[in-house]
Amino acid sequence: MAQQTSAGRRYVQTFISGFFVAVPVTVTILDKLAYVARVEGASMQPFLNPDVGAQSDVVLLNRWSVRNNQVKRGDIVSVVSPRNPKQKIIKRVIGLEGDFIRTLSYKNRYVRVPNGHLWIEGDHRGHSLDSNCFGPVSLGLLHGRASHIIWPPNRWQRIKPSLPPNREPLDAEEDDE
Repeated sequence: MAQQTSAGRRYVQTFISGFFVAVPVTVTILDKLAYVARVEGASMQPFLNPDVGAQSDVVLLNRWSVRNNQVKRGDIVSVVSPRNPKQKIIKRVIGLEGDFIRTLSYKNRYVRVPNGHLWIEGDHRGHSLDSNCFGPVSLGLLHGRASHIIWPPNRWQRIKPSLPPNREPLDAEEDDE
């Protein structure tokens, strides 16, 4: 009987010590490397949440790449909403700092993206609160880059950067006109 009590105590001690190691490691991974997020709403349709009324897509957000400013045009990113700091939004990067962008409905028809900022848009025009509503977004609000769709299983895929048609930055020749 004493052996069972001793073995039980060792088991509990091992579990507790493993727990106290695992929690900080997990928190560090989620804070520094990556985490998962559910995509809600229609603003990124048809690429994300393509079926209205079906399950929401869940994406893996790479935090490491945004910490090292490895964001490209066409990437899907998570940012802290400039309108509501308690909310995170997910949009596509259309322009990087220094790019000239033809806006869709912003107060200015053309915008040069300032240093330290991005131009982001939802794929579903007219159903997205994005840079066309609030202007260029500070890189400081960047939270993560979506690298994979991980749920539902029939949609598992790596997310490759791509720009919607006619949304690439303007050429230098067009800037002079």
